[in-house]
Amino acid sequence: MAKLKAAFDKAVTESKQLPEKPDNMTLLKIYSLYKQATEGDVEGKRPGFTDLVGRAKYDAWAAVKGKGKDEAMQEYVDLIESLK
Repeated sequence: MAKLKAAFDKAVTESKQLPEKPDNMTLLKIYSLYKQATEGDVEGKRPGFTDLVGRAKYDAWAAVKGKGKDEAMQEYVDLIESLK
């Protein structure tokens, strides 16, 4: 677990230094896995129709609902590694 957390923390730092900015769908995947790994399942109401960015983030996070924190951390690490 400590090894995975260290790899996750390293990937979070590396995500800010990627050679090129990922496309929006990949950014949403990064966001959703990060939120799932750090906070667990999404809670609260889905943002309204006028908040397109908030709604997209909510939907992306809701798509990984039920995924364990360790699993989300590992997928996040793997995704960042694939983008380097």
